[in-house]
Amino acid sequence: MENFNQNQIFPDSRVENLGSKAISQSFFSNVFLWMFAGLGISAVLAFVFALNTQWLQFMFTEQGKLSLPGYGVMFAPFIMVMTMSLAFNRLSAAAITGLFLAYSAVNGISFSFILLAYTAGSVVGCFASAAVMFGVMAVMGYTTKKDLTSFGRIMMMGLIGIVVAMLINFFMHSAALDYVISIIGVMVFVGLTAYDVQKLKRIGAGLEYDGVPASDVRKISIMGALTLYLDFINIFLFLLRLFGKRRN
Repeated sequence: MENFNQNQIFPDSRVENLGSKAISQSFFSNVFLWMFAGLGISAVLAFVFALNTQWLQFMFTEQGKLSLPGYGVMFAPFIMVMTMSLAFNRLSAAAITGLFLAYSAVNGISFSFILLAYTAGSVVGCFASAAVMFGVMAVMGYTTKKDLTSFGRIMMMGLIGIVVAMLINFFMHSAALDYVISIIGVMVFVGLTAYDVQKLKRIGAGLEYDGVPASDVRKISIMGALTLYLDFINIFLFLLRLFGKRRN
């Protein structure tokens, strides 16, 4: 699961240097186009690997343990996100784009296990619910006049609490705690969606006035897409933990 945060993706100096006088519609459109492209790649690969279960056998050894490719699928997404975030200024726009697309592809492979574990109806239902929640909060974040910075900090604190609770429950194996974590997880990432959209709106506004090079605009839009991609995916995964029906 991708239950780690995405809101440290943009270097603080970059965010602080961008104003909010006007909205760059092109930037905002590109952010969502890249986000949908990432989701599309993940969905297609999840479906393809779920239909070809023999491909998934390469993820495990004969003893049922993770193989080298299996460990790659498990840890590569985290490494890719950290690389894009920490090496943002050193990576080219093409490198950032390639890492994002590769990240989406690897996630799709890991998500194929979800399609095999849960019924198709529950997956579709949770995905549709996540889409509605995400859409409503994205519109709210884009249109609200209220500054959501303080709200975002609260959501970040909630996310830290979720991570700590999940680590504790890794040893406790408490179904009740897992249920509570999932409820709070949905609330936190729904809230983060509104905050992230408003933040991206302000970034797009500043790009019109700061004379930022096109390559940097491309990099920032990819990172924005990654942020929203992770918001959506986490809403979906937590909903699935709450309402998903496992196959018999």
